[in-house]
Amino acid sequence: MTKDIQALVFDAYGTLFDVHSVTRLADARFPGRGAALSQAWRVKQLEYTWLRSLMGRYDDFNAVTAEALDWALESLGLAATAADRADLRQAYRELSLFPEVRGALERLAEGRTLAILSNGHPEMLDAVVDHNELRVHFGERVLSVHEVGVFKPDPRVYALATAHLGLAPEAIGFVSSNGWDAAGAKSFGFRAYWVNRGKAPVERLGSPPDRVVADLGELAGLLA
Repeated sequence: MTKDIQALVFDAYGTLFDVHSVTRLADARFPGRGAALSQAWRVKQLEYTWLRSLMGRYDDFNAVTAEALDWALESLGLAATAADRADLRQAYRELSLFPEVRGALERLAEGRTLAILSNGHPEMLDAVVDHNELRVHFGERVLSVHEVGVFKPDPRVYALATAHLGLAPEAIGFVSSNGWDAAGAKSFGFRAYWVNRGKAPVERLGSPPDRVVADLGELAGLLA
């Protein structure tokens, strides 16, 4: 069942890169409030991608991330300077990897093509990929929704992977830590692997993942 997977396509934020690694900087600027700010920022960031897609009003992930940060700061009553805001936005270009990612990618790359498919703007993605020295695994196969002007889980986004890789959906395994993203990928026709870092229940969207794993190390054990 796994040997026919010719490529693995990874979500970026929350799957490879720890979005909450911004907490350290946030806590330095707003002592004791960093975790709350990071959580509110991420939740609103995702909400804005979905709402913009439903409204048919695409704006790139740079803008969405900045607007979500502004909302999160105001919602928590945090007075941020222009420098604070700029530094927090920059932190998204320097997110940390989850500890197991590098070793897992080395194992998963054997005999398969690896790619990224993300809501991120191309400039943001290139920055965080290069910051973490992952270009060796992904090359130029870092795909952004910016190409189609709509966010996940719109099927047009997942179609980017089939077009760029020249593969049928069933030959691609899609890996995401977001349950809704895994459901969207499965609905499109990919083999879906949900990295359930938060031990959440499966989303009730009619497209359960093929496998649920705790982290990418477990996925490597399954597929390598």
